[in-house]
Amino acid sequence: MGTADSSPVLELKDVWLRIPVNTREVRTLKKALIRSLTGGVLQRTTRGTEIEALRGINCTINHGERVALIGHNGAGKSTFLRLVSGIYTATSGLFRAHCPVFPMIQKNFITGPDLSGMQAVKGHYLLTHGHLKGFPEYLREIVEFSELGDFIHLPMKGYSEGMSARLLFSLLTSGSHDCLALDEGFGTGDARFFERAQRRLEQFIETAGTLILASHSDGLLQQFCQRGLVFNQGEIVFDGPLDDSLRYYHEQCC
Repeated sequence: MGTADSSPVLELKDVWLRIPVNTREVRTLKKALIRSLTGGVLQRTTRGTEIEALRGINCTINHGERVALIGHNGAGKSTFLRLVSGIYTATSGLFRAHCPVFPMIQKNFITGPDLSGMQAVKGHYLLTHGHLKGFPEYLREIVEFSELGDFIHLPMKGYSEGMSARLLFSLLTSGSHDCLALDEGFGTGDARFFERAQRRLEQFIETAGTLILASHSDGLLQQFCQRGLVFNQGEIVFDGPLDDSLRYYHEQCC
């Protein structure tokens, strides 16, 4: 497990993320429904309707920290992960990332159905390494762990959901990363694969330099994290030791 020090990995000062909603359907959707889809607060301005998905975020995460993101659905946890991973860009405020943040958030963000499994593995290897040195050994390990066998050469559009999930999980948990952004909703495939996947995921998290983990499971957060950020309506409403953060969430936000 990483050891925290005083060097910042992520710095956010008064960061806001506003997402414009320009469809006609917004006039008929209830505010609660829109918030559940994106998090944050719905605002109507002279520019139209916007969702304030993140609101005035002030936070510094140092190297080696294990940080839990706590909050109900739509509170802003996943939006925060996407922002620090570079998927979203802040509307205003100051955001600095001092190392690449590796997102393990969505189930299909690095693959496409027209690619073969082999092409997906090669593309991921090139993306993370910048070369193909050592690729044959890497490929053998991925095929062995995902249990795909000769299916690795076939187009992924012919894979079952479980096969696709096993391949992607195997890819994303290979190697180690300076900073890992992880959403517990990320799938691991079928039930038979689950036990091995859990062991691999634990080892993968342990090797990360810095961890940011969004979860609804107190047990999972207590296993891996020491600090908690509590989100509510796109804001960080509490930042402190994990046990204090969980207590605040259950007493004030539930």
